Amino acid sequence: MDNPSYEKVSSGITGHTEAIQIIFNPKIISYEDLLYIFFRTHDPTTMNRQGVDVGTQYRSVIFYHNDNEKNQAEKAIREAQSLYTDPIVTQIVPFKSFYKAENYHQNYYANNPEKTYCKLVIDPKIIKLQKDFKMYLA
Repeated sequence: MDNPSYEKVSSGITGHTEAIQIIFNPKIISYEDLLYIFFRTHDPTTMNRQGVDVGTQYRSVIFYHNDNEKNQAEKAIREAQSLYTDPIVTQIVPFKSFYKAENYHQNYYANNPEKTYCKLVIDPKIIKLQKDFKMYLA
């Protein structure tokens, strides 16, 4: 199904994954750094689940664009495994296409900082990441 709506993806019937596409400048932040952040801002050990959200659309997955990204993602999993008791189940699959979510999902955190989800789920992750990433860069 091409360009499914958020509601259809959320239903779990499309086979799509809720994901973000990051376009980055490697002179500013490396792919390795992005992988570091990825493995510290969600639970990569639960199959088809993130927090209270359950279904294949919530699986942990990295979409790679080339063999170098694939190899770096595999290495990042090996390195991140020591952070978790349970095995990391993150899938590493080739990128095929990306469908932008509806406008009301764009910049969700910036536009909705007072929402309960942002306060209870995102804020603690950002605080932890700021601390962890600062130590990582030191």
